[in-house]
Amino acid sequence: MNTDNDLDRVWQCLETGDIPGAIRGLRGVAATVPLGELARALEKAARLAGFADLAKAAEQAVAQPASPERLYELGYACVERGIAFAAIPPLAEAVRRVPGSAGVRNELVAAYEAEARHGEAVALLEAHEAELRAWPDRYLLVYNSILGGDLTRARRHAAALPAPDEDRWTWAYGRVSRMPNRADAASRAGALDHLDLRGRQFALTGGVLTTLSPYGFTAGMTGRYAMHQDDHTSCLHGLRRLVLVLEAAGVAPTTVSLLDDRGGRIMGLAAADLLGVPTVSYTPTRPDTLVVAYRLEDLAPEVCATLRERAPGQVLYEHATCWTQPPAVSADVSGLLRQYGNAPWEEQLFARPDGGVGDGADTRPEADHAAEVLRAGPYDHAGDDDAPADPDEALGTFTRTVAGTWLSGTRDRVDSPGPVRSSRFA
Repeated sequence: MNTDNDLDRVWQCLETGDIPGAIRGLRGVAATVPLGELARALEKAARLAGFADLAKAAEQAVAQPASPERLYELGYACVERGIAFAAIPPLAEAVRRVPGSAGVRNELVAAYEAEARHGEAVALLEAHEAELRAWPDRYLLVYNSILGGDLTRARRHAAALPAPDEDRWTWAYGRVSRMPNRADAASRAGALDHLDLRGRQFALTGGVLTTLSPYGFTAGMTGRYAMHQDDHTSCLHGLRRLVLVLEAAGVAPTTVSLLDDRGGRIMGLAAADLLGVPTVSYTPTRPDTLVVAYRLEDLAPEVCATLRERAPGQVLYEHATCWTQPPAVSADVSGLLRQYGNAPWEEQLFARPDGGVGDGADTRPEADHAAEVLRAGPYDHAGDDDAPADPDEALGTFTRTVAGTWLSGTRDRVDSPGPVRSSRFA
């Protein structure tokens, strides 16, 4: 790699105001350019973007490159602004200068975690194991061991993690207590290796993934979608597989709760018809109900927050889950995992009768779309020749195997893809 040329291209992007291009370029060189050069480029990018906090932190790091405080502040600002990759070099240097600082060390762990570099987070914490506090230090060690797929290491460190004295860590303790139990159940249903997306999804989030993408499985996608333009056939397939999961687990909702968004209402109407149960308006405390969302990210934050705690017998279904920016809560059942895509009733490309291509949203009433979902044709997304088979029987067996640990605990957001990686758009 010619670092100088790559950094020159970053500056060319900055001079033309191409902030996304500059950030993509910085991702490729952040680990190799001198810290001063990285800070200068970050300052310029931050000023162009109007991020005064990051610009100030970068400016001060340029002026005081040997100061652990300035390096920490730059790293912290990068994490807060969503560019954790750029936080790692200054934070690593700050840790080198003040190795005994738990605050600096844990901020570097946060940056590693945001970049799904869990092995490096674990290595950093283990290098200072004698100094670790129980909370949050050892918790971070257990959590990143789980996210990195090393369950043996996670259990070993979990044995040294006492129950927290402070209420603010109670949820975290519950999370790292449930994850290994779910992993044990998933390991009885499949390989639970770096290709077992369904098993890892369950271990990390507690949700059952019904459909594996048949495209590019061995070319980097491993069951996730990058771009996915949805159709009514896919929606029906997701709902039928949801019904399969419910039946396999012996769960029988008595109602379908309709959320206050167009996609959720369309999918909810169709789900109620399939299940033969009435629809009701969503209320957080209603028991024995199926809550249906097309995308949880479409919900108002205050509504999404009410779904974190599960009412008795409540099941949350999300048809299309964004795996690169997961929603605030993890669904109990996810239809598919994708990075980008639209619903059939949203803006879509379509073939015009004259042979041309058009785009636009389908504004028909929600009931019309629900009816079209129910009369959709068979799911025939054959995919690539190297895609593994994903029959109904496999999903049913998986669900029956993990049912004892399903629908337990809070629905926690998990930002990491875990040990099963997929290619993504930058």
